[in-house]
Amino acid sequence: MYYTPYGYLNQSPYYGNMSCNYGGNPNYWTYPYGTIHANPLDSYRVSNGNGRGMLKDFGANPFVININEATKQNNTYRTAIWTGNHLQVTLMSLNPGEDIGLEMHPDVDQFLRIEQGQGITQMGKSKDNLNFRRNVYDDSAIMIPAGTWHNLTNTGNIPIKLYSIYAPPNHPFGTVHPTKADAMAAEQENSHSDGKTVISGKSPDEWVRYTEFLVNEGLEDVTRGINATHILQEFILMGVLVGKGFSPKKAYETVEGWERTGKSKLLQQSKNM
Repeated sequence: MYYTPYGYLNQSPYYGNMSCNYGGNPNYWTYPYGTIHANPLDSYRVSNGNGRGMLKDFGANPFVININEATKQNNTYRTAIWTGNHLQVTLMSLNPGEDIGLEMHPDVDQFLRIEQGQGITQMGKSKDNLNFRRNVYDDSAIMIPAGTWHNLTNTGNIPIKLYSIYAPPNHPFGTVHPTKADAMAAEQENSHSDGKTVISGKSPDEWVRYTEFLVNEGLEDVTRGINATHILQEFILMGVLVGKGFSPKKAYETVEGWERTGKSKLLQQSKNM
């Protein structure tokens, strides 16, 4: 006997802002982004008038989805399906022998849930010391603290199907990477497909707003009469750390700590000039 999701015949697993067509055979649902077919075998394809395409990013609107089925249907390396202000959900598929790639997110906690396949996850405080190692399978949940180096490798003979939750978001809205090579190329180009310049998930103006805290702190140093050489040294260093993934506040605290504790003799010297 065929099981239909949630116990209702021809019910689509997508529930955000939908209305049902009751005229004739109820074989589809209408949706603001196009038509979602209610045939259970085709419910993860979206029609936009130009043929069917893969599921797109529905954030940050109210949205409900059968995440298990959507994850298993996904064949892209990465597709963002919901990007809000504080978290992001992406679907991923890793081919046999493929890995996500060793990476670290300084200010992003990450949750991975495997819905199909098997692999090995590795984590550690440095990329040369991945001392946490676990075998993972379907139904495994992986929690990755911010600042932790990590990787996931497919050790099976079928694709690993998983979804990832980033808090806060780690990729631009609407991110779709058909293959791992596409993901790597996108990171190198630091640009979005719509032509808008995006660097590490932010536009130039978003970076200006993001670093406003540092600007205000620098202006306060000016009013306190601190010499220009010291101010430039500190805030250039803070900018470098922000580029490495530190939050502006964390970058400020880190550099101030270097001066205060004497880890940087040069900062201490320039402040006393």
